[in-house]
This record gives sequence, C-alpha cells and structure tokens, in this order.
Amino acid sequence: MRVILFTGKGGVGKTTTAAATAVRAARGGVKTLVMSTDAAHSLGDALGVELWAAAGQPVEVEPGLSALQISPPHLLGESWRVVQDYLLSVLGTLGIDTVVAEELTRLPGAEEVAALLEMRAQVESGPWDLVVVDCAPTAETLRLLALPEALAWHLDRLLPAQRGLIRTLRPAAAAAAGVPLPEPAVIEAVTGWQRQMRQVHRILTGDETSVRLVLTPERVVIAESRRTWTSLSLYGFVVDAVVVNRIFPGAAESSDAAQPSDVAATPDPWRTGWNTAQQAGLVEVRESFAGLPVVVAPYLAAEPIGVEALAELGRAHGGDDAQDLLAPVTHRGMTVERTDEGFTLTLPLPLAHARDLGLQRRDDELLVAVGEHRRVLTLPAALQRCVVDGASVREGVLQVRFVPDEEVWPRG
Repeated sequence: MRVILFTGKGGVGKTTTAAATAVRAARGGVKTLVMSTDAAHSLGDALGVELWAAAGQPVEVEPGLSALQISPPHLLGESWRVVQDYLLSVLGTLGIDTVVAEELTRLPGAEEVAALLEMRAQVESGPWDLVVVDCAPTAETLRLLALPEALAWHLDRLLPAQRGLIRTLRPAAAAAAGVPLPEPAVIEAVTGWQRQMRQVHRILTGDETSVRLVLTPERVVIAESRRTWTSLSLYGFVVDAVVVNRIFPGAAESSDAAQPSDVAATPDPWRTGWNTAQQAGLVEVRESFAGLPVVVAPYLAAEPIGVEALAELGRAHGGDDAQDLLAPVTHRGMTVERTDEGFTLTLPLPLAHARDLGLQRRDDELLVAVGEHRRVLTLPAALQRCVVDGASVREGVLQVRFVPDEEVWPRG
C-alpha cells in the first residue's frame, strides 16, 4: 500500500493534480483510490462524477479507479455523542445554559478527525495499491497532519491513569469533585480515539506515505511552499516531490536552459511578461527545493475536467508508466546518537534558520517551534536524564546537544 498526499496554497491546482495522478496510476495498472479532505469538495467536479450520493462509500470512476467523499457525521456520530453527553452533564452541574453547553461541546476539527479515520480504514482494509489524498489548502493540511500526534498526546493526559480505581471510588470521588465522573463508555470512546490516532500517525510517518507540494511559479506561492516544507519536516513527514502547475509554453524550456532572452522576441508583451516571470519562478523553485524532483505541468488549452482530460495531464506529470508512484520513501525523522560528551538529537528542518526556531525543555519533553507551528517531542529515556547543552541549525538540520544530568546520572 502506498499513500500520497497532495497539498498547496488554495487555487494552485491541487485537486486537479491529485485527480490526474490517480487517473495516471489506475490506467497504469495500479488499483487506486482518490479521496478528498478538502472542505471545498471539488474532487467530484474534477473527475466529472457525483460523489455525494454515495454516503461515504467509494464510487468506481472507471476500472481500477475509485473516488471517495468523506462524511464526518457518519464516521464520528455515536462515539462522540457518548463523550458529548458526559460533557453536557458536567456543564449542567456547573449551571451553564443548555444551549450554550451544546455549542461548547461541539467537536472541533470533526472533519479532520473523520478524514484521518477514513484514510486509516482504507489503507488498512481497502483493496487498493495506492491511496491518493487531495488535502485541504496548506494551513488546514498542516493542522490535519499534526492532529494524530497532538491528539494522542492530549488523550494520554486526559485518560485517568487508574481507571479501575475510579470505578471503585466513583460515588465518593464524584462527591469530592462536585461533578459527575466519566462512565466506562466515555473512557472507552476516548481510549478508542487514542488508539486510532496512534495508528494514523504510524501510517503518516511510515515508509509508504509521502506528501507532494503543488504550486505555481509565483513568488508568494513559492514562499509559502518553502515554509510548508519546513513545517511538514517538523512534524516528521516526508515531501518527495514538487509539482509546478500552469506553465506557459516556452517558459519551462527557457528556464531549463537559463536563457530568459529566448522569449524576448515574443511579440505579445503580456505573454512575454508572464514567460519571463515564470522562468524566474522555476529557477527559484529548483533552487529552493534542491534535492527534490520537480515536475513541471503545462497550462493546458482547456480546463482539465473528466478522466480523459486528467489522463492527458497525468501523462505530462510522469508519462504512462505508473509504477514509480509505488516506490517507497525514505524517512529522515528524529534520530539520537551517542557522542563523547553525551547525546545529539537531530531533526531535519529544510530551509529553516535559527531565527525562525524556538526550543523549550519541559520535564521529559522538548518543544520545538518553527514560526507558528509547534511540535512536542517526548524524549527517549536516555535524554530524559540529560540536560540541554546547546542547539544549532545548519544546512536544514536541527541538532540539540544533551549532556548527562549528574544529579540523576552520575558520570562513571
């Protein structure tokens, strides 16, 4: 099973690229599912098929290719209702109005959770060789992909450590707390979410999963895509390709040859200006994402809607052979190495600079922040007995040095 997620700034052709990749894969003999986590729900429009009427079930688009639109209420309904009823009872005890309590207990991120759970179900039990995920625009995707680890972390702290003891002491504990304690069904629902989120995180950070960035060769879009690559790496995800969409005829060839003057003779000033800008943009893309494959997709003569038009775009992305889509990826996540002085924790953060980075040690955890994105890393047992001795970012790699804490780990 291979999973490829597509994301990018809104309006760059992300959905079209994901759909074209899925069509290319299916016509190359790869049994493929394409699904969307984007609230815009434009995947069906791109494929030219109706997905809403399927009630959250995959729809066969053509032999070897199915598409899926996610239905959050169908996936989350009963398990969340159990927890919501408990929260309503707690808020009622505190004297909060029923209508207000109902609003307060709506599950934030319900569509994101539903998307993740459905992706896990399709990966683990679906008949697919490839699952292509059309993700929401960049900010929502980063929130989506960070959710499993973050939610599992919070659920670890929410679940009572001594569940059996709480059941035994429920009446006395409830009286002491002044609010009702969770019933076993509530704890079971939360425990189930915790387990499923950990399973989702294993899928997202495994060697079968990668992210592909979709962009257009414009300065604002490229800048956001650079930040996205750094943020995805912070959360432990691998970007294995960049797709540059809507390239005018002539711009790609000129940028490859690094000869912008080749298009200067074009009589149309409007096209000349765009060709020159796109050439510069393609150069910046290749410099920014050095080491990653860059796929250049042409601006087609008509909007690619329907499988035949998407097949044409898919061939422009990678030809007729789709087996390359199944190649595993190599994850370069967090590593810890022993040194003469102690240990070094290494985390790849491409394009990151020290000025963008924030580090904080909190008990057995290390908080790493890049811009507005933050990840909580639970330190391995050896590092929990160490203190931070310094950190640096060089050539896109964060290194944090640890030395043994002599109060808990005396030097021999």
